[in-house]
Amino acid sequence: MILYLLAYLGGVLTIVSPCILPVIPFVLARADRPFLRNGLPMLIGMSLAFAVVATLASVAGGWVVSANQYGRGAALILLALFGLTLVFPELADRLMRPLVAVGARMSQSASEPGEDSLVAPFVLGIATGFLWAPCAGPVLGLILTGAALQGANAGTALLLLVYAAGAATSLALALLVGGRVFAAMKRSIGAGEWIRRGVGVAVLAAVVAISLGLDTGFLTNLSVGSTTSLEQALLDKLHPNAKTAMTGSSMQAKPVGENASDLLMVEDLDPKLAGAQEWLNSPPLSFEELKGKVVLVDFWTYSCINCLRSIPYVRAWAEKYRDRGLVVIGVHAPEFAFERNVDNIKNAIATLKINYPVAVDNDYKIWRSFENQYWPAHYFIDANGKVRHHHFGEGEYAESERVIQTLLAEAGNKNVPSDIVAVKASGAEAAASEGSDVKSPETYVGYDRSENFVSPGGVAKDESHVYAAGEPQLNDWSLTGNWTVGAERAQLNAPDGSIVYRFHARDLHLVLGPATEGASIRFRITIDGKPPGSAHGMDADADGNGVVTTQRLYQLVRTPDTVADHTFEIRFLDPGVQAYAFTFG
Repeated sequence: MILYLLAYLGGVLTIVSPCILPVIPFVLARADRPFLRNGLPMLIGMSLAFAVVATLASVAGGWVVSANQYGRGAALILLALFGLTLVFPELADRLMRPLVAVGARMSQSASEPGEDSLVAPFVLGIATGFLWAPCAGPVLGLILTGAALQGANAGTALLLLVYAAGAATSLALALLVGGRVFAAMKRSIGAGEWIRRGVGVAVLAAVVAISLGLDTGFLTNLSVGSTTSLEQALLDKLHPNAKTAMTGSSMQAKPVGENASDLLMVEDLDPKLAGAQEWLNSPPLSFEELKGKVVLVDFWTYSCINCLRSIPYVRAWAEKYRDRGLVVIGVHAPEFAFERNVDNIKNAIATLKINYPVAVDNDYKIWRSFENQYWPAHYFIDANGKVRHHHFGEGEYAESERVIQTLLAEAGNKNVPSDIVAVKASGAEAAASEGSDVKSPETYVGYDRSENFVSPGGVAKDESHVYAAGEPQLNDWSLTGNWTVGAERAQLNAPDGSIVYRFHARDLHLVLGPATEGASIRFRITIDGKPPGSAHGMDADADGNGVVTTQRLYQLVRTPDTVADHTFEIRFLDPGVQAYAFTFG
């Protein structure tokens, strides 16, 4: 119930956000009509359309994005016609005659309440729902993240409908107030015709703004800043233990000493290992058959740099304690679509020398049973099958190993080593720079989660576009050349395109892959306009040359000198590369 309350209140708050502005003219266009027969059906149609589109978009693939684009186009045409009938009533009959109950009645400037059809405002509301792009603040972000991980279900759709109902409540109040203002103005100055034409102009202006992408670009950026603090306060008050899904969290674990059995309380979880698409290095396992063993479950995904850095420790623990009663299970839960490919996972396991069992959790069934929301995440399970400890993110490896030792001793093992493994990892598995002198965050290239993109004109979503370099400040980035930017990646359409990033870190990694399996895409990197020399990563040489051959994380920069601000550029000599996300260390 708390989540539903959060969803409703989050929707209510959209009224104070600039991103609601394009919707208001459509709502107020019928403010002079009776609310129950005009405003209410419209708001219901708008809420239903948004809930359906948002549910599908959060759990399905690119076909939903394409379908929604067609829906938005049709809605823009319908609402543009509606606006024209308000501005030019003499054209109403000609334009709207084929629509009969919808169009003709929309064009009527005055009619008796009993003559109004419920169909017209309902259809108008559905069209508005296709165009409505609420700002993805913390509340909506929590809902959409849960939808992506849990798949299509009634709960997801209901949460989105409740969110839309909250926004509709605010708009209903605006509609009621607007109707009274319109009525007062009509009575005082007899300006009904001019009011109607003014609303029509506002509707047409909103159509233009939406067609130019202002609702999902400029206004959304304004809105996030204006409502995030309010929504976050709601989350903190009503759901203080809610966790926002993220990659590479550095959550602090509870200190664990050598005599820590009393600190390892049983956690309120009942996880299962059922539901994996496939098991690698092992037949399917269950906690029932593992009773008597201590189990470490590691949630990871192979392009996550934080996961890669923790794997050497997990691998070392599996080897060190295998004969003393420890079973390590890797649960591979994908972040990007290409990480669902089992062959890619097998190649990653071979490269990383992972010999312990790995469950391919493409449907997040094991993930959900643990109520997990992090990569990497380590869960420590005792010999009775109870979760006794967890750790999210990198670090605190010594304390995690102490937990393993404690649980093994509890299980009756008399020969548990007391020393801590010493790991010397190289390449992408090496730990982040000492002192955590990393001032650049993980940065996604796809528009769903991208930030600080500075190519002039912004992102042209899901269409081929020629980009020019911006002038990046720290943590800004830009594209050059002909790219198509999708929700989770950007794909280069012609040779000689590049990505530029201004960063502050020792290491720079980029998740890349070829659009066509088996293709090889040459690239060349520079740092501050020069070949990297000794600062090259393991996937580039001193001259900056490298090749993209598979979908994975590429280490491109490892600076041997003092960490400072640098401008990185990767130029692709061949088309067809797909770029997903930058990570730093």
